[in-house]
Amino acid sequence: MLYIFSGLPGTGKSTLSAALAGELRATYLRVDVVEQAMRAAGVWVDGPAGYIVCYEIASQNLKLGLDVIADTVNPIHETRRAWRGVAEDLGIPYVEIEVVCSDEREHRHRVATRATDIPGFVLPTWDEVKNRQYDDWERDHIVLDTAHQTVAESLLALREQLDRLRN
Repeated sequence: MLYIFSGLPGTGKSTLSAALAGELRATYLRVDVVEQAMRAAGVWVDGPAGYIVCYEIASQNLKLGLDVIADTVNPIHETRRAWRGVAEDLGIPYVEIEVVCSDEREHRHRVATRATDIPGFVLPTWDEVKNRQYDDWERDHIVLDTAHQTVAESLLALREQLDRLRN
């Protein structure tokens, strides 16, 4: 199964997707880690390069029969189609999960106060988050609102939605 996480920085997407990956013992792909490693190697990272690397790693792990958790902002229709294509090309089921924080004040606070967990990675500012292109969704998907919820509460809500999809 491919679990495709999407959402703006500061919504809790990485925390939640990492928690699910640990629970499922799934391969965890975080585009921020890939892109920062590319920068550290001296590769100019602009455009879809980090995503393309993640698509290929995901495909290889899915071919091995492993679940894959993809943690990316996934802001535009093209990247969303590409993630679905990874699973569809292999005949593997997938689920799209958008993580949001509906309380703008809380979201802004999270963006302003969080610390990076990736050495050398520069986190976006609130203005960068708010001004980022983020296309409206064209299809049904899971939407998980993390505002005013703990990680445990958000993970439980996600598991409930995933269980409803399976049944």
